[in-house]
Amino acid sequence: MHMEACAGQASSAHIVLVHGACLGGWSWFKVATRLRSAGHRVSTPDLAASGVDPRPLREVPTFRDYTKPLLDLLESLPSGEKVVLVGHSLGGVNVALACELFPEKIAAAVFVAAFMPDHRSPPSYVLEKFVEGRTLDWMDTEFKPQDPEGKLPTSMLFGPLVTRAKFFQLCSPEDLTLGRSLMRVNSMFVDDLRLQPPHTEARYGSVRKAYVVFKDDHAIVEQFQRWMVHNYPVDEVMEIDGADHMALLSTPIELARCLSDSAVKYAA
Repeated sequence: MHMEACAGQASSAHIVLVHGACLGGWSWFKVATRLRSAGHRVSTPDLAASGVDPRPLREVPTFRDYTKPLLDLLESLPSGEKVVLVGHSLGGVNVALACELFPEKIAAAVFVAAFMPDHRSPPSYVLEKFVEGRTLDWMDTEFKPQDPEGKLPTSMLFGPLVTRAKFFQLCSPEDLTLGRSLMRVNSMFVDDLRLQPPHTEARYGSVRKAYVVFKDDHAIVEQFQRWMVHNYPVDEVMEIDGADHMALLSTPIELARCLSDSAVKYAA
């Protein structure tokens, strides 16, 4: 494992960008534009009940249901085609599931300030450790049961205070306005993920991995990002100074450079 800043190289790959909780494919618009300008093919799927996906959260009872648009995209790839899969925030858990199910279709997985499961514990483990660590003051985040019986996942929606203070603190006022207007109710699906077996070393564990640390992230703080890398070492660690949790919007040039570097390196 080695650590470096992002340099920028030229070549071409298919990069699939997976958004985090309450967000959508829209959150990648600045990064996707730069990656396409650099010659890459870029997909930004909306996960279920996210972005412009028409389903309400109550129609998405499991994490696998939530991930289905990403899994459908991978399943539709021509035989032999591989993608570089990138997950932001909760999107790292979607990426891990996709690697477990389709390792032969993934050239590399890149986790950007993302939750990164290991292959020893249920996929909920890193989420539970995050909540236990109390490194995030959830402030005005709303957690609500969706049904009296508790069969559906607990819903989650970030409020305006936590969004501004912990997620978008280095973003422009315009980007904050955009984010607030497009956020949707979501879930961390912890109860469902707790019931799932660990991913396997032979499948998820076989995919090459990189991690991009956002050094000024107030949501998933740098200390916890580095704990996940220590818990489950990756092939490469990159870092971006001055990057808040929404570096997708606040430092898109630097992030696109990191992702382009990874795509060139692992998709070759």
